[in-house]
Amino acid sequence: MIDIHADDYALTQNTSSEMLECMLKGRLDSISIVPNTGCFEECMDMLYAAIPSMPFLPLMSVHINLVEGLTLADSGLGKYLDFSWGQLFKYSYTLPAGNSIRRGITKEIAAQIDKCMRAVNKCIDIAAKNGVQCSQKALRIDSHQHTHHLPIVWKAITSVIDDNKYDVEYIRCSKEPLGVFLSESGLYKTYRPINAVKNIILAMYSGKIDKFCEKRGLHKMYLWGLLMSGGMDYPRIERLKPAMEKKASDAGRDLEILFHPGRALKDEMNDEFGSPAANEFYLSSNRNMENSSLCMLKK
Repeated sequence: MIDIHADDYALTQNTSSEMLECMLKGRLDSISIVPNTGCFEECMDMLYAAIPSMPFLPLMSVHINLVEGLTLADSGLGKYLDFSWGQLFKYSYTLPAGNSIRRGITKEIAAQIDKCMRAVNKCIDIAAKNGVQCSQKALRIDSHQHTHHLPIVWKAITSVIDDNKYDVEYIRCSKEPLGVFLSESGLYKTYRPINAVKNIILAMYSGKIDKFCEKRGLHKMYLWGLLMSGGMDYPRIERLKPAMEKKASDAGRDLEILFHPGRALKDEMNDEFGSPAANEFYLSSNRNMENSSLCMLKK
């Protein structure tokens, strides 16, 4: 199965508005929803209102966000979340099991899943009442900056799933087949080295997610959107797509093609977004390019 996916719904109102345009055109199979932003309710109201006009309602994932945004739980983590990838990596190996930060992260993830799934279930109800197709039946999970691959976050997520007896139909495995990119030597200089490092690190942590899927009878997957993150342009996609689809098919995996087609506005960047680098990514004109690529992509 090929899944055309977009991250960051409810990140900002303009991000969400531009993603909604893609949904109304039937270009997205699935989306991720950020639960812990100040504009969450307004963005969800936009989605509720648009559902009756959609050709189908995309599948919806909880986009766990620990790197920024509002803290939703009474967890002792402060008003705003600001864990860096490096911090979460370090905490995965240095904090004892009962540490307050570990407990706080688990509480926060539980609160984010609960809030987002209440909104997702409302979307599903609106779709059913208006005769709009939606195949989602259970919880779907991924995360901002793929932090769910890190041990401290993964343990918290699986604890919340078990404690709440959640039925899970999907959890993202951010495993991207690097060999497909290496087979196209003419594109080597078009990839950012930092994204190659990200690709390799996430692949190292992907085994536990595969095992989770195997245990629960879920489809295993590849993700396409790490090495080209922030630059999913149509020419390179078309050049790599046959090999990427064959790789997934030969491995018996679904293929999720990840886009960020919603761009934030400068005046939407407030205290919830603490990282200048992240802000630059949200404001980048490349998001408009990815929106165009998504609309041109042959489904």
